[in-house]
Amino acid sequence: MIRNAIWDESGQVICPAGAVGIILTSPSDHRSPYRVRFNNGYEAGLFRHQILVRKHFQQDGIQRAGQAALAQINLYDRIIYRCVVGSRAYGLDDDSSDTDLRGIYLAPADLHWSMYSLPEQLENEATQECYWELEKFLVLALRANPNILECLYTPLVQMVTPLGQELLDLRSIFLSQLIYQTYNGYVMSQFRKLEQDLRAQGEIRWKHAMHLVRLLLSGITVLREGSVPLRVDAYRDRLLTIRRGEVSWEDLNVWRLELHKEFDAALASTCLPAEPDYQRANDFLVRARRSAANG
Repeated sequence: MIRNAIWDESGQVICPAGAVGIILTSPSDHRSPYRVRFNNGYEAGLFRHQILVRKHFQQDGIQRAGQAALAQINLYDRIIYRCVVGSRAYGLDDDSSDTDLRGIYLAPADLHWSMYSLPEQLENEATQECYWELEKFLVLALRANPNILECLYTPLVQMVTPLGQELLDLRSIFLSQLIYQTYNGYVMSQFRKLEQDLRAQGEIRWKHAMHLVRLLLSGITVLREGSVPLRVDAYRDRLLTIRRGEVSWEDLNVWRLELHKEFDAALASTCLPAEPDYQRANDFLVRARRSAANG
């Protein structure tokens, strides 16, 4: 479709703005026009800035309407849970550490029911904040996403509504043997990337390596004790030594492999179920959606 009307020499409109045509030939370079035929049989040479893809134009209209609807609502007012994660929650912080805020928001029912897409998360890089829409949060928790599970178990809770507290009281339903696959798989893939960095650049991101080891330690404890630990006081000095790059790659890798063996053993003896409790998680989401509908 065309952005602007096409006129003949006498000032008569040949094709109005928005007229739909079929592209007969496409240009071989940006200096040449498209050849377009319209429903009335008229053909014209038009450049890319003069035409729109009809499907994109229609979709853009829905997106613009959705953005206008979202602009009328402050979704930050819909936060039901806010907590601190990251180095401050792990006990690995120093004077330069950021305060990483995470949490959950529950969209108002009218917006959730509307045709407009909800943002799956709200992010503010300036304040180190990120809030997931409740359904997205629950799905990630059921998949044993480490960052999400740590939100549920951090001791540093800044704000929680009654609905948020209900979720905290249910947090054990998300713990299952899927943690073994999720944590182990992530650590192994990231360590391979660190090895590539070491070969290519002769250096790795030691802070990243520290957190991968911390994640393994956390996974072992979850399988053994059925709870997600955040504080790493017993390993703090050793982990900080890694962050400062004061260990060799060989020694770091030896510890990692030892922890993988412990992880395997923890899986073999764990009391956690094979899967999380999908039904209770879904029941909670339904109750939350009803609460939003009831105001």
